[in-house]
Amino acid sequence: MSKQVKGGHELSMASEDYLESIYRITIDKAEEADGIRSVDVAEQLGVSKASVNKALSTLKEAGMVEQTRYGRVKLTEEGRVYAARVWRTHRTLRSFLEDDLGVTPEVADEEACLMEHYLSDDTVSRWCDYLEKQGFKIR
Repeated sequence: MSKQVKGGHELSMASEDYLESIYRITIDKAEEADGIRSVDVAEQLGVSKASVNKALSTLKEAGMVEQTRYGRVKLTEEGRVYAARVWRTHRTLRSFLEDDLGVTPEVADEEACLMEHYLSDDTVSRWCDYLEKQGFKIR
């Protein structure tokens, strides 16, 4: 499954996972204005640096990230918006599975990651908005 983005490019599930990881690391390391290291992405996802480099090429081509000549990675505005949506979806689904359905944290995280790729943006937006209106706390 892949989703169409600006410029006719499509992001696969894996590309969305890399984008989400870059976003999460960027939030955690907000003081690093010059971008994050690709090795941090590799460590967070448990993949090789070569895999990250391949994913970064795809994300650069799609206009989601930029890479400095020193190898630091930054999200473009489009990449930041896309990644923030994916991360919100992940957190909402994970919290719902854990808090409302009693799913274990590990399973909830894994299944939220799977679900975030298969639900349409419209469905996710409606679900998240509904839960928030019900007073649901996203962690």
